[in-house]
Amino acid sequence: MPTFPQGAVDVVDTAGAQAAARKLEEARELAVDLEADAMHAFRARLCFLQLGTDTDVFLFDTLVPGVEAGLLAPLMADPARTKFFHAAQGDLQYLAEVGVRVQGLFDTHRAATLLGWPKVGLADIARERLGVELPKEHQQSDFSLRPLPPEMREYIANDVRYLCELGRQVREACDKADILEEVLLDCARMCEEAAVRPDVGADFKPKLPRSGLSPAQLTLATAIAHALHRKRLEWAEKANVPMGRMLSNMAIADIAVKLPTNPRELARAAGVRGAFVREHGEQVLATVRELSEQSRRGELKPEREAKEGSRDPNRRKREDALKAFRSEKATARKVTPSVVLPNPVMDVLAAVPPRNVEELAKVPWFGEKRVRLYGAELLALLAQFPAPQSLL
Repeated sequence: MPTFPQGAVDVVDTAGAQAAARKLEEARELAVDLEADAMHAFRARLCFLQLGTDTDVFLFDTLVPGVEAGLLAPLMADPARTKFFHAAQGDLQYLAEVGVRVQGLFDTHRAATLLGWPKVGLADIARERLGVELPKEHQQSDFSLRPLPPEMREYIANDVRYLCELGRQVREACDKADILEEVLLDCARMCEEAAVRPDVGADFKPKLPRSGLSPAQLTLATAIAHALHRKRLEWAEKANVPMGRMLSNMAIADIAVKLPTNPRELARAAGVRGAFVREHGEQVLATVRELSEQSRRGELKPEREAKEGSRDPNRRKREDALKAFRSEKATARKVTPSVVLPNPVMDVLAAVPPRNVEELAKVPWFGEKRVRLYGAELLALLAQFPAPQSLL
């Protein structure tokens, strides 16, 4: 039975951070996790960076001046050291934001997903593999609290306490299933594509019903949704709360479609709270009235939407053929479809189909193994649905 580090070291000043970094440099395998206050603030901050080895757990309090995640940048960028994360995508964005890039990633969540395990949460894997129970009650807690309550401190320490051993076991399972190369390619892709978090709300796209609305109604609903989104960003930033807590996407869509005319109707919209109506209701109703009037005057113009496949009539056919191909190969190999072709790779193949083995080998994150296993068949398949010359 493996042994695990006991306790945890609180890193709360520059000297402690430097000492911890020196100690971590001795390890070839690291467990990494972080905590932010995303559920409690308009712009989430990195609150803790937890690192574990087989002998130590360090809790870097990144809200303390002088305890900088950037101090660990050389360690995190060293590809010779394995960094075990669980569900790394969001964590990689926070680290990229403070100038820390990761190489040598092994994401146990991504690996378990590709293995096809029915439960891929950290607590599930720890219970199944180690017989350890990891409590979940602090997943949405406010990690900007200082001092951090003891039970929350134990919670964040446990996120890395067992992760090195779990990582090795999951990696061994990938090796036995003959999917380790595919998992490592996906982990490398995640590291390469990790970008600084976008501005709050920058990726907002209203989810409105496409049926039951006339073109004019859809144009009006879209305009209202975007206007309310801009307003909720202002209100949420002023109150320092997440934008969704101020007004949810569901509420915005319901208001945009139902067009309430008074506070009572507004309060009946899905997800709209009475306190919100009392504080911001008049501004919401004024926005609905103003844009409705512009719509009646014919002043609102529909958003231009690129018609999918208009420049490449065969793209949808390639997508369908690739999906069928990976399903067939996954069944034959007894692996999940994403092992054969993960979605990002499939998107590249569908968008700009390679014409020969050399071009196929240059597709990012495709890998030598997939060239060997599927190269000839894929090229023959894609040749049936050629892309316009302008896209090649």
